[in-house]
Amino acid sequence: MAENNKVRVAIVGATAYTSREAIRWLLVHPGVDIVALCSRRDPQPRIDEVFPELAGRLELRCEPIDAAALKGRVDVVMMCLPNGLTMDLAPRLLDAGMRVIDFSADYRLKEPAEYQQWYGKEHTDLGNLARAVYGLPEAYREKIRTAALIANPGCYPTSAALGIIPLLRAGLIEAKDIIVDAASGISGAGRDPKPEHHFPERHETFEAYKIGEHRHMVEIERTLDPYVRASKSSVIFTPHLIPMERGILSTIYLHPRQPVSTEHVMQVFAETYQNEPFVRLRKSPPRTGDVARTNFCDLTARVVKSRIIVLSAIDNMVKGAAGQAIQNMNIMFGRKETEGLV
Repeated sequence: MAENNKVRVAIVGATAYTSREAIRWLLVHPGVDIVALCSRRDPQPRIDEVFPELAGRLELRCEPIDAAALKGRVDVVMMCLPNGLTMDLAPRLLDAGMRVIDFSADYRLKEPAEYQQWYGKEHTDLGNLARAVYGLPEAYREKIRTAALIANPGCYPTSAALGIIPLLRAGLIEAKDIIVDAASGISGAGRDPKPEHHFPERHETFEAYKIGEHRHMVEIERTLDPYVRASKSSVIFTPHLIPMERGILSTIYLHPRQPVSTEHVMQVFAETYQNEPFVRLRKSPPRTGDVARTNFCDLTARVVKSRIIVLSAIDNMVKGAAGQAIQNMNIMFGRKETEGLV
């Protein structure tokens, strides 16, 4: 690390929405220096030309993506690239002594065949795939501390997993027939323009998409599998787009293994998350507005007609992406986990 003990951070793919979110948080982090921004653009822009709100706050010019040029300058690289690109770059960064936090899906699925099935590409970095740590702090904090490579979780899986894992771990619910209905703001679709994401197409409309085909369905299942007592989990995941900028609200339907009360379910959550700084239990149903621009996950549960309904709200750009990456960075470098975050 730098002589002042600050963590030196580079962001690769610096012009993405998740990058902008990471920059905003890192600028107010007392233990961080942003030392490099890398982009695939040609010519390379100054970051405040891409995001004018950074004028007077960060005026770095982006540079080409070059592990050799970052060596010795950087402690950790946040990779904000599309799926399929980090696995080509991460080996060079790791070999050069940097740690990597990957925002893409390249290291989330441990089975190469599943990655190829869901992402349509052969995985080319099997060695690092095997040692990558899934970056959900509430589940893998100890492994994150010593990890060189973090697979930052997807936004939908983060919201779902935090609402399901405690109940699986306690043996309260069946691992089969888990239903997750989740609604997300449009920022989750990324910054690249698409006709279906233009304002006239999204305004005042609410729709489901990729029913049974969304890549996060298998990620949710694999995140839950370590807590399943037999076989594997089975999840039906239906994502929805809602006409707002950010936020995810997941409604999760679960089958209890024996009769259970709302009070019992909430007690399990309370025992699991009593020392977790970014999970809040709510009496009333959580709202996306309550977690917007924060790193919190707000949870509540109800038992209705012998089913457990869990409601989980996060900001998809913060706890679902950049905030969770910074939380992971803090753990990796022995800093206070909440530092620079709210």
